[in-house]
Amino acid sequence: MHPLVGAYVNRRNVIFAVVSVVGILLDQLTKLWIVRNLPEGRGEMEIIPGLLSIVHRQNPGAAFGMFRDFEYRHYLFVVFTIVAAGVILDLFRRLPPTDRFMSATLGLILSGAVGNAIDRIHKRTVTDFIKVYTDIPSLKSWLLTNFGTNEWPSFNIADSALVVGVLMYVFHQAFLEKRPEPTPTPAPEPTPPTSG
Repeated sequence: MHPLVGAYVNRRNVIFAVVSVVGILLDQLTKLWIVRNLPEGRGEMEIIPGLLSIVHRQNPGAAFGMFRDFEYRHYLFVVFTIVAAGVILDLFRRLPPTDRFMSATLGLILSGAVGNAIDRIHKRTVTDFIKVYTDIPSLKSWLLTNFGTNEWPSFNIADSALVVGVLMYVFHQAFLEKRPEPTPTPAPEPTPPTSG
């Protein structure tokens, strides 16, 4: 292998590229399938009864529908994605060539940010389709009383990649990051006794 090629083809770069590309493709293909096969706001495919379903919702805002009524939200989201991608690429550039864990972590975060950005640029809404909820009577009643719903806001593959990536990043910073050893302070030189 040519040395110049070898400088770019290392495990860190391959893992980052594969995780990013596969994450974006998986996100976009699942959203495309949902849009083509499930009417928006109607119909539901039950996967695990009382817990998990596939639905079709278009979210004009961010997580939990935030900023959905803000007129310039699309520009805000695009700028945020560009800044986030720049930060992620800078963090990736600083990684040691053998750091596979953080390569995968940053690849997940990038794929999540880009996956939802593609939706916002293309159609100004994000396709969400994973519905997590509960029909357990006591828990459902408690959730409805305290939160007004027994359902977590629907999400997609990009959201999942973002959340998993951020959790991995926090785990890495808390438990795996090697902290520099504190430099011991040198003992003071003993003062020679004065004669006299």
